[in-house]
Amino acid sequence: MNAVPTPLAAASASGADLLLWVAVPYICLAVFVVGHIWRFRQDQFGWTSRTSQLLEHRWLRWGSPLFHLGAFMVIAGHVMGLAIPDSWTEAAGISEHTYHTTAVWGGSVAGVAMVTGLGMLCARRLLTRTIRLSTNRSDKLLFPLLSATVLLGITATAAHNVFGAGYDYRTTVSVWFRGLFVLQPQPEAIADAPLLFQLHALTAFLLFAAWPFTRLVHVWSAPIGYLARPYLVYRRRATPTAAPTAGGRPRSASGSRRAA
Repeated sequence: MNAVPTPLAAASASGADLLLWVAVPYICLAVFVVGHIWRFRQDQFGWTSRTSQLLEHRWLRWGSPLFHLGAFMVIAGHVMGLAIPDSWTEAAGISEHTYHTTAVWGGSVAGVAMVTGLGMLCARRLLTRTIRLSTNRSDKLLFPLLSATVLLGITATAAHNVFGAGYDYRTTVSVWFRGLFVLQPQPEAIADAPLLFQLHALTAFLLFAAWPFTRLVHVWSAPIGYLARPYLVYRRRATPTAAPTAGGRPRSASGSRRAA
């Protein structure tokens, strides 16, 4: 009987590689899915970002837009770089040089905006006593993990693709990432990647695992209907006027007469 061919990933990857680049990602993704289901069924009233705008708004006014705008740009860049193979962009007429130049500088701008906004939000939480006292355990886990993920990503980009000789992660990290979702993991594709890219990938998956148990769940409750909501018309409440009495003295709107 002929033996069943062994996948290349299983044949060439060590036990440590299988643990780090196959087992850990799948465990984190499983926690991500099951955790969201549990959170939705058990804690719908806690499905919120728990805004602290009433406690402090000056730092939040600038930090929140910068962080969210940078985050949207970073996510879009990651989808473009990790989920779309380089052959697709080449077929669309986008050369590798054009893609990498756009990705590096666009990602750098998005990363700086995200880091600046996140730094302002973290400083606000640490320096404002009322907000610091309202910080719960999930926030104490989320903010350091999110900060580590963002800083490792922007550091890897700066070290290798801005100031370094350049590193084509689309032929290594992207191949490994796509392989996880098509159930054909290739741990050897990321095993030889630079350490900063490896740490960034690991912290990102740990962030996925922590996602359902933190304020990040509010991402799935974006108020899309708010954009099409009809305008609300506010009117000033009319001030009740005093009604005159038969003797010419004013009387309140309720009809009660003041005692002489």
